[in-house]
Amino acid sequence: MTERSEAAKNIFDTHAHYTDRRFDTDRETLLGALPEQGVAFVLCCGSNLNDSKKALRLAEQYEHIYAACGVHPHEAKQGIEDLQALLEHPKCAAVGEMGLDYHYDFSPCDVQQDMFRAQLTLAQKFGLPVVIHDREAHEDTLKILQEFKPRGVMHCFSGSIDFSREVLALGLHLSFGGAVTFHNARRALQVVEQMPLDRLLLETDAPYMAPVPYRGQRCDSRHIALVAEKIAQLRGIGTQALIDLCTNNARRLFQI
Repeated sequence: MTERSEAAKNIFDTHAHYTDRRFDTDRETLLGALPEQGVAFVLCCGSNLNDSKKALRLAEQYEHIYAACGVHPHEAKQGIEDLQALLEHPKCAAVGEMGLDYHYDFSPCDVQQDMFRAQLTLAQKFGLPVVIHDREAHEDTLKILQEFKPRGVMHCFSGSIDFSREVLALGLHLSFGGAVTFHNARRALQVVEQMPLDRLLLETDAPYMAPVPYRGQRCDSRHIALVAEKIAQLRGIGTQALIDLCTNNARRLFQI
């Protein structure tokens, strides 16, 4: 990490997957050291029921970690009978990662949509925000969001300015990670440049999507400083000021 990255503080990583096997060799050391390295909060997102249980166990172990419990669209064929019990946990801060992904065909589109609606219904029941995955499914994602009008965040937002305005009109937040530092990030940067700052969140999607100059390597929550630096330059404010703003946004949304 750079000196600027190490100096950053009060980071809230709103989307990470620390249950991923790529952290098996050093998970405890890494997670235990994050507060000393400027990371104040992490939302560890589940991709299925078993993964969500693992995220909750990490949240129980570390004060700075919270869990989002849900079923990713790739896993939509599994049921959600046991999800309700996980949402009752005091350190479950959101429902997700949920949504639609038409890039792959791991689950049929209609099954994904049914699972998406079922989890949005549970989020309403428990009064929890949602963490939404949307890949190459903007039209159907928007249609379902307009049905439910949930509180929450569009994780790793990849849509156009027009789509962002539709989503923001519903009251949702948009989250951005390492992709904003990539050379082909023009559309994401256009959205970041014009969106209201009180709806902006920062994430890593760790271990994926490491920012430049670490692209292709394993990502962790400290890398958010590089994402914040890029966005702060675009918006004409200081990097730490942007981090503080985004952390405040996240704490309000997830009630942390």
